[in-house]
Amino acid sequence: MQASEVSRAVAVALSVASSLGLPADDAIVLQDSNRLTLRLLPCDVLVRVAPVAHQGAQFEVELAQRLAESGCPVAALEPRVEPRVHERDGFAVTLWTYYAPVTPREISPADYAGALQQLHAGMRGIDVPTPRFTDRVERAQQLVANRDHTPALAEADRELLGHTLRTLRRVTGERGGAEQLLHGEPHPGNVLTTKSGLLFTDLETCCRGPVEFDLAHAPEEVGEHYPGVDRDLLRACRILVLAMITTWRWDRGDQLPDGRRLGTEWLSQIRAELDRDGSDSQG
Repeated sequence: MQASEVSRAVAVALSVASSLGLPADDAIVLQDSNRLTLRLLPCDVLVRVAPVAHQGAQFEVELAQRLAESGCPVAALEPRVEPRVHERDGFAVTLWTYYAPVTPREISPADYAGALQQLHAGMRGIDVPTPRFTDRVERAQQLVANRDHTPALAEADRELLGHTLRTLRRVTGERGGAEQLLHGEPHPGNVLTTKSGLLFTDLETCCRGPVEFDLAHAPEEVGEHYPGVDRDLLRACRILVLAMITTWRWDRGDQLPDGRRLGTEWLSQIRAELDRDGSDSQG
């Protein structure tokens, strides 16, 4: 979120919580990216604030409710208020349960895989309209092709990302096999270690695709504990996901701290991965 918007977003979050009867005098910023994640005190509520134009809040609230009702390991909405999106002063605000960090916070690959498998099982029973994972790849391709939005991306790097996204989108999209509702980005940053076990957050990125696409966001060891994985597809998905998140880092509007440095490192990693297999082996 733009720095000029952060103070307004915090004020809106405090105002919404107070209007709902939750004592909120202070806000601690937990994450600042495309939306702001806050811990409000003394009510101890987690609040997500995003510009109204940033779509996904209503979908996330409704999906979180359905998944929780199915017993899936997802973060819960704040139980003291009505589960809904609050729009105020150009922002969309949602309220969630705050989970105090549990130590040790390191997640074992087996536990990670088990929780993701449980999430996927619950998601198979839910029918909601979502984009296919290849639609997200296409958006990355469009960003690479738009020099106005990625002005700092060198031409050789632009060609690398464009070729990788194009080739692996085709390979993974045409491979066949079962597809289902996915989390979309179940990376460690979207996994909470709680007293109740592992819980997944940030459901706005849900899409349809093979489970390997979700596993590609998790540490490599997690895939070794997930049954029935197509290893070749998982490897292709890992490089594809790496190309996608690298592309986001070169967006002139990217707000991830240290994002440009990460983008540079990941470009080198993509080259290394492709060189290891042979640059055309995925095609």
